[in-house]
Amino acid sequence: MNRFLFVTADFLSRPPGFYVMLIAMVLCTALVPFGLTNAVTYALSVAAIVITGVVLIQGYRDTAAIHAKLDEIIVSLEETRNDVVGLEHAEPEEIREKLGQLEEEAARPVGSGRREGSEATGERL
Repeated sequence: MNRFLFVTADFLSRPPGFYVMLIAMVLCTALVPFGLTNAVTYALSVAAIVITGVVLIQGYRDTAAIHAKLDEIIVSLEETRNDVVGLEHAEPEEIREKLGQLEEEAARPVGSGRREGSEATGERL
């Protein structure tokens, strides 16, 4: 079922799929003078739900891709901590707690234990 949803969302998020939705909405609107108001209302409601689903699925895919790219950057940098990789899968409270810790650490002056450049890895220049 997920494959079908992703393929449908991918089609509808591109110009041909968008044109199909526009044509369907215009055809539904053209049926109003023939007394099919209920059918038109139903069809347009379904179209709105489908469009909302497309937006949510595409947003999920974009967010997942961004997280994967950020995780790759974190892992590739030797002086970073890897404990934030996968944080997007944690509970909201855990994310808020980790965010608070990171903000506190970022607010500290450089010389007071904040990890910065070669100091973080213990390298000497």
